Amino acid sequence: MDHAESRDGATGTDAHTDVTPATPEPASESGKKRRRPWVRRVGRIALVLALVLIVPLLAVETTLRVNYMGDPADGTHTRDRDAMWLGHAWVDGRKKDADVTALARRLKDTGVRDLYVHTGPLEHDGTLPESLYPRARWFIDAVHRELPGVRVQAFLGDVLANGGPEGLELSDAATRAEVVRSAGQVLDTGYEGVHLDLEPLHSGDENYLDLLDDLRELTRERDAQLSVAAHQIDPLPHLHSVAGLVADHPKWWSQKFFGQVARRVDQIAVMSYDTARLFESTYGGYVAQQTSLALEVTPPTTHLLMGLPFYYENNPSHWGHAETVAAAVRGACLGLSRTDPDRELFGLAPYIDFAASETNWKEFEDGWVR
Repeated sequence: MDHAESRDGATGTDAHTDVTPATPEPASESGKKRRRPWVRRVGRIALVLALVLIVPLLAVETTLRVNYMGDPADGTHTRDRDAMWLGHAWVDGRKKDADVTALARRLKDTGVRDLYVHTGPLEHDGTLPESLYPRARWFIDAVHRELPGVRVQAFLGDVLANGGPEGLELSDAATRAEVVRSAGQVLDTGYEGVHLDLEPLHSGDENYLDLLDDLRELTRERDAQLSVAAHQIDPLPHLHSVAGLVADHPKWWSQKFFGQVARRVDQIAVMSYDTARLFESTYGGYVAQQTSLALEVTPPTTHLLMGLPFYYENNPSHWGHAETVAAAVRGACLGLSRTDPDRELFGLAPYIDFAASETNWKEFEDGWVR
């Protein structure tokens, strides 16, 4: 009874008029009206962010895919001026005569004429303990015996401080002088060149250029080679500056700085791997672009080499299914074809021997050596 009376009373005209403002539907509509401008603003911001981030990314990926299209020019194959990075085991006592014989068999007729053998790392003060390479002289002699005409260079590297708590400080003149002394030390051992790899190296580092000038004076006096491992070149103008704001490890150099380095050395090898590309086509297109950018500023008297990934990894900076040797070789051939197909001082440089697979070697030989 009380429930029925309550229901009937609620249906009366006066009662309905009194409770209408409290019903949920008008309140909900009012709430929607209040929230609508905020929702619109969020939507606009999301759209702008999508356009700013996604559209340029799609444009870059499309450009790289297009860059991978076409066929290399005739004659784009080895000039018998290739190089290879080797691990430390060759000079610390782990390798034997049989290993050198196997290496010689592998490299025969491939065009590899320079071996960058890891001999460091340098100490942070630029010095190099001789205890790190007790078998260097043995290896150099063995290579000369098994591979006549192949040069052996000492691969020296270290992490740079760049304002951090540890690392080699290029701004210190005494440290640079020690690096030069260490270079003379390995040349005294019998190495035919010095291959320098200092990372992360910021574009425009004048101290690095000063170090190269001093090293070049030394190597010329000894009739030896000076070679360096180089960062990649800005795929977009000033990208190294933007990347430097958010990362401690600069991925790229400006094309201008790359040219400044190239003019100070006998050989410059681009570390054209660890590019974060997701597809073979975009990775190959990236290598083609890097090859062209490097050729444009490398004088014909400097030997340019493009690095090949002779290893397999999967991480955000290197996807093994995309960064294949086949894609890198084809990309380098396309860049060479489009920019300077007659360049004689040009080659490819596999990195690194101890991680190489049979597939890596086959793709290198099929695509480049032929």
